[in-house]
Amino acid sequence: MSSAHRVHVWDGRRRHRLRVADGANLRRALLGRGLSPYTAITRHLNCGGRGLCATCGVRFLGHAPPPVHWHDRLAARFGYPRLSCQIRVKRDLGVRLLPRKRIWGRRRP
Repeated sequence: MSSAHRVHVWDGRRRHRLRVADGANLRRALLGRGLSPYTAITRHLNCGGRGLCATCGVRFLGHAPPPVHWHDRLAARFGYPRLSCQIRVKRDLGVRLLPRKRIWGRRRP
């Protein structure tokens, strides 16, 4: 890669070090290295990276990139996990995957 960035990913058990091309989509980079931003259920039930379902959320370790997508702006504003499908890797990043996140709330009987 001529212009690449380091992305350090914490999956809850260990740290992974990735080299990611400048401008690459974070969600695709994670999936391409076998690091899923999804839970077991949302791995199959998601919007495919269009920024609609909020199931690919990650937390940033340190300074986070500015949000550009409306849904990701709301996530950043209210402190929710950021949408990895809407993040372009433009510099070195630290990312924490969220394997036990709550998805779409819960119904009470």
